[in-house]
Amino acid sequence: MKLELWRNATLLLQLGGKNILIDPMLGAKGSLGKLPMTDSELLNPLVDLPFSEEELKDKLSKIDAVAVTHLHPDHWDEKAIEFLDKNIPVICPEIIAEKIAESGFKNIISIKDSIIWENINISITEGQHGTGEIGEKMGKVNGFVFKTEDQTLYVVGDSIWYEGIAAEIDKHLPQHIVVAGGAATFAVGDPIIMTSEDIIKLCEYAPNASILVTHLEAVSHCKENREYIQKKINENDLENRCLVLQDGMEYSL
Repeated sequence: MKLELWRNATLLLQLGGKNILIDPMLGAKGSLGKLPMTDSELLNPLVDLPFSEEELKDKLSKIDAVAVTHLHPDHWDEKAIEFLDKNIPVICPEIIAEKIAESGFKNIISIKDSIIWENINISITEGQHGTGEIGEKMGKVNGFVFKTEDQTLYVVGDSIWYEGIAAEIDKHLPQHIVVAGGAATFAVGDPIIMTSEDIIKLCEYAPNASILVTHLEAVSHCKENREYIQKKINENDLENRCLVLQDGMEYSL
């Protein structure tokens, strides 16, 4: 099993001989524009992908499936819709399957609970994308658990730390957990994804798992950067099993 972070939440998962692209945001730097409900004038995404468009198209030609947790544009953008083969399997929660089909994709594998695809067991997990009114505005989000005979990877998706994440860990017993860090916050309300404090709590709850942190330094409403999160990891003596991924970085699990 290998993971390669492209940018933000976009990950290439190599598992069971298959290449699964998770939450593709493939547009150029600035292509999403300003984020709503923020005070920032910065254009998103804040950085380009760590390779050229020619290299991107080559990488996409080797993809066996795409997995989409939810449809916010930093996880599923217009360039992803444009560049991806419309016949490629798209694995997603049932709730967003129809919307993806409207973009022309013909091979949608919608999941209510779990499926087996190419000898990989794929389960849908629950998430909480913020609290209060902001959490309601952000809508329903999900994550995935990918499981083979000897490896289990839990991609939490865009969620804060709450009892639902603990329940998913108890249910699936993952060896590896990918979390969205950065403490993304709008002009009002609390963070909508994990803060460094949340990440520490998760590490404490799952002491036998490796934790991989993504969603950093790519969208303007994130308040914590890689340096800050790494400092908190080090302060809690978690650097041996909690890793802040860099764009373009490949990690063997």
